[in-house]
Amino acid sequence: MSEAKFTKAAEIIQNLPKDGPVKPTQEDQLFFYSHFKQATVGDVNTTRPGMLDFVGKAKWDAWKKLEGTSKEDARAAYVSRLLELLKGVDDAETKKYLEELEATA
Repeated sequence: MSEAKFTKAAEIIQNLPKDGPVKPTQEDQLFFYSHFKQATVGDVNTTRPGMLDFVGKAKWDAWKKLEGTSKEDARAAYVSRLLELLKGVDDAETKKYLEELEATA
């Protein structure tokens, strides 16, 4: 998986309109967060958030589960999941995102 394709995928996810046709679930969001962190940082390098930081703990736990996964594998999984999500929606804007991502080397 190329760095350029991963970067394009991350850009698409960050720019998805909140009221648009593509609506990632919380599970999808955790998947994208954890795989992005693993692909860009590597294994978890911080302490687990405190007991009242529920969102922070969920994100940290999702990232921690990927410990040992290579950055390349994390990038590939990230792009693959986005492609699945985009292919599940039949809409002009989504097709544009899909074409942009597939055209990236």
